[in-house]
Amino acid sequence: MALITCSFHSEVLRTSTAMTVALPHPHPPAAHDTKPPPVLYLLHGLGDDETSWTRNSSIERHAAEAGIAVVMPRACRSFYTDEHHGSRYWTFLTAELPELVARLFRLSGRRQDTYVAGLSMGGYGAMRWALHHPERFAAAASLSGVLDVAHPTARQLLDQAVPHAFGPNELAGTDHDLLARLSTRRPGEELRLYIGCGTEDFTYPSNRRFADRARAAGWQVTEAFAPGNHQWGYWDTAIRDVLGWLRGPAAGSRAA
Repeated sequence: MALITCSFHSEVLRTSTAMTVALPHPHPPAAHDTKPPPVLYLLHGLGDDETSWTRNSSIERHAAEAGIAVVMPRACRSFYTDEHHGSRYWTFLTAELPELVARLFRLSGRRQDTYVAGLSMGGYGAMRWALHHPERFAAAASLSGVLDVAHPTARQLLDQAVPHAFGPNELAGTDHDLLARLSTRRPGEELRLYIGCGTEDFTYPSNRRFADRARAAGWQVTEAFAPGNHQWGYWDTAIRDVLGWLRGPAAGSRAA
């Protein structure tokens, strides 16, 4: 893998920001190998940054084995939203970032080669992005995601941790409410979902609710609930499993 730290100015955020990108290369290099690799947008959690996955997990090694490029952007404590008081991180993530990545790196732009995943806050961001733009992704994965932000318990924690992100507005039934979005699945929306969480994790009940609601609404869901807590020891193992799931038989053919 080639590991790149890319600093750049964001017009949407109106400030400098950064992303870490892991790029695979063939072993041994082959002159005739011209197919661009698939790409995973991998989102960090609250209090982390674009370096967290590479510092705390073996994502570089796992991605090399899977032959997949990984884009890890910085999102601060935004909850991947256009913040009520702050910056437009949702617009940055869903509009500006993919365009920049396409200009800077030679990666596949096909839907069947494009994935999104994240942990905790990033699990929420990944599922929100995929559910609102299923035409962009073949699959999405959440690890210990904060997936039911409208639930009173989650809302209380969010109001304490990130009051600037959502503000005082009601979240139930809005674009922020992932469970509401699951229930409005439109005909023809095909998207594989992976919901992973440790059974000792404080987010486990909301992950269980999300998985049940998604399956009832007709989404294709893979559950991965196993002993574990809200920590990197669990996520390092889980992201390896996610990469195998992304590129497994259910992913379909990459033929042109």
